[in-house]
Amino acid sequence: MSKMVDGRISRREALLFSASAGLGLSLPQMSNASDSVKTAAHSGPGTLSTPRSAIAKTQYGKVRGYLDGGVFTFKGVPYGETTAGENRWLPAKAPKPWTDEMLTLTYGSNCPQNLHSWTGAQTFIQDWDDGWISEDMLKLNIWTPSLTGKRPVMFYIHGGGYSFGSSYELPSHEGANMARNHDVVQVSVNHRLNILGFFDASVIGGSAYEDSVNVGMTDLVAALKWVHDNIENFGGDPDRVMIYGQSGGGSKVTTLMGMPHANGLFSRASVQSGGGGNIPTKEQQTEVARQMMKDLGLQPNDIASLQKMEWAKLNAAGNAAVAKVNPPGPPTAGPVAGPPRAGWSPSIDGKNINLRSFYDAAPEISKNVPMLVGSVSEEGNRMSQHPTEEQWHANLAKAYGEDKATALVSTLKKSYPNKAIQTLSYMCGGAGGLNGLSMRNNVVKMAKLKHELNAAPAYAYYFTWQTAILDGLPGAWHTAELQFCFDNAKRCEQGTGNTPEAQALAKKMASSWAAFAATGKPSTAGINWQPSDPASNGTMIFDNQCRMVNDPDGDSRKIILA
Repeated sequence: MSKMVDGRISRREALLFSASAGLGLSLPQMSNASDSVKTAAHSGPGTLSTPRSAIAKTQYGKVRGYLDGGVFTFKGVPYGETTAGENRWLPAKAPKPWTDEMLTLTYGSNCPQNLHSWTGAQTFIQDWDDGWISEDMLKLNIWTPSLTGKRPVMFYIHGGGYSFGSSYELPSHEGANMARNHDVVQVSVNHRLNILGFFDASVIGGSAYEDSVNVGMTDLVAALKWVHDNIENFGGDPDRVMIYGQSGGGSKVTTLMGMPHANGLFSRASVQSGGGGNIPTKEQQTEVARQMMKDLGLQPNDIASLQKMEWAKLNAAGNAAVAKVNPPGPPTAGPVAGPPRAGWSPSIDGKNINLRSFYDAAPEISKNVPMLVGSVSEEGNRMSQHPTEEQWHANLAKAYGEDKATALVSTLKKSYPNKAIQTLSYMCGGAGGLNGLSMRNNVVKMAKLKHELNAAPAYAYYFTWQTAILDGLPGAWHTAELQFCFDNAKRCEQGTGNTPEAQALAKKMASSWAAFAATGKPSTAGINWQPSDPASNGTMIFDNQCRMVNDPDGDSRKIILA
């Protein structure tokens, strides 16, 4: 083995993977993303160095990171072996020990996925980065102010549903400022997604693959176990681990809260703009597998052919099978009514997952875990859509009927007289996709389910801060709060403008999230955050003036429920 183990892929490997995945990635894209989301945008003061002091021990070997503005940084640390080839759909295997120092200077690969097609304003305000992809993606990233001590650990899980996304897709995920300014150990993680993470291979390969239908979630359990066993060597406290995630990451959090094998691996949780998914049964996922094998013309037990198949072909076949086995109608994998549909999401297998956590009920096994739960006001932001008031009304009428459409338009215009129609439509659009008022209803529901356990509380929030970028039209878009709870107003100035107001709010939110990680209570100086209850739906508003409000936008959200 070479003296230094470098996690970067060679030019030849990049070419081979790009060709085999069929995703059209260019080498410059892969090179840039493999180092950092924005290599020139280090937000810390001072210099960057790679001193011998930036070496930490893990149970598998030593890792060497770098020191940037007082923060020790380790990227692409393996918590599992490659999931490619014969390891496809098997539970994560522990990394093979190494004897010399492993360089952990750059982000690891992301799970194979379709690259996003957003352009223009949407990509600008989020500053999105697709990164590079490989099935050797069981990696995590760590930021810490010191390798000694016992600090709270903040374990972030990315969004993208269960099909795409990564730990570094947004610069808001950068954890250096949380370590630097809030004395925590920040961790982020990549894991298996889409058909690689949620395919029932047991019907094809037998009992060795009994966990395959939920292996994308058991990867996260493996990462949490790695944290439990190793984080003390990075200055972290394994008994104070907060899991949190946004969008699909929030749904992963609520799922973990109901998973027996994750019990005891975390002590706080935050669910942000997601959670409470109406997941399918294992039998539904089994039907997808059988249909796919039939479509591919393979023998029912030919697991080897599937493990050799390039991801793009495999995923296309899986998506086609999903479309065939599902009944007509819109997807219902999220927090909406209707029968659950097969597809790339966790499912109830009776072993790893045995309930629809925070959809049917709050899980008893995590009743003593306090949680934050919240959303943003303009969840449905699509900068490509700018309807007139008449178009907006028509979309609402199609979704909810004429009377509700009229009531929604009237109520929202009265509540927010200074917002443009385009921005109001992002609060409740009626044209499918994310919906701010529906997400508020889901937050209220989840907080109520948690309250009914009569144990650890739920603290509700509503992020309503309006950006000044692009004349304020984007509002508080889906993912907007991440720039603030990670204390990254400067890092994310394309969305925040890095105004004094944005800087102040970022300090408040990040301090609150860090306090919650440390103590299980999110109140800090200037943030008197009380638990929510079903009678008042007390909610912390995060805006230029942070304050507790009873049931914000209650009149509007209840119109949908009527």
